[in-house]
Amino acid sequence: MAEEYSLAGDARYRPALGDFAAYVRGLLGGARVVGLSPGGVPFSTFWLASGRYPIGRSSLRHYLTPELEDEGGHIGYDIRPSERLKGYGKLILRLTLAEARKRGLRRALLTCDADNFASAKVIEWNGGRLREQAVSKRSGKLISRYWIEL
Repeated sequence: MAEEYSLAGDARYRPALGDFAAYVRGLLGGARVVGLSPGGVPFSTFWLASGRYPIGRSSLRHYLTPELEDEGGHIGYDIRPSERLKGYGKLILRLTLAEARKRGLRRALLTCDADNFASAKVIEWNGGRLREQAVSKRSGKLISRYWIEL
């Protein structure tokens, strides 16, 4: 999966290529508040797979900081490039929202680039209501902020 992202020009899984065991330990530590970067929040990671074949991943941030309220939100998710446009984004978000409910969240904030029409569609399909659009302090791109009532 990491190689596929890398070939698609996406560096988000580059650490997994170097030392996958360390990458997984970091993900597991996030839920236990171990090894978080300064300003980081606890998070849970979920994988969507078919047998041993990973399809996608989601992260549920347990609470928001002011920075995450601006950009990032409670949930981040992605589907490997070869599995996109098959409905897996809708599924992984629906399943992650169920986990958010179990953690006691009453609503979830999700953000995406305003020109990421596929992600916007997935969020809206799962009940997302556009709250506002703003310019990202990190990228300078226009982002959309959605709330989903749980």
